[in-house]
Amino acid sequence: MRVRVRLFARLREIAGSDELPLDVPEGATVEDVWERLAAAHPSLAAHRRSVSAALNAEFARMHTRVGAGDEVAFLPPVSGG
Repeated sequence: MRVRVRLFARLREIAGSDELPLDVPEGATVEDVWERLAAAHPSLAAHRRSVSAALNAEFARMHTRVGAGDEVAFLPPVSGG
């Protein structure tokens, strides 16, 4: 099944795009989406512990299951001053 991945800030810079289609198996989780994304863009892997995820515009845990057509967003920590 296909999901739409959205990336923000540094993650977008690493992947070279703010939005990517990604194929994952039925029953996949947000974590599975991240792992497939990191396999395609290895420099993203270093950000795993600090990234937050959202599923269809709602914050989600990594074990949350995704469905066909879902939007999965990954966000780095927010900082600034």
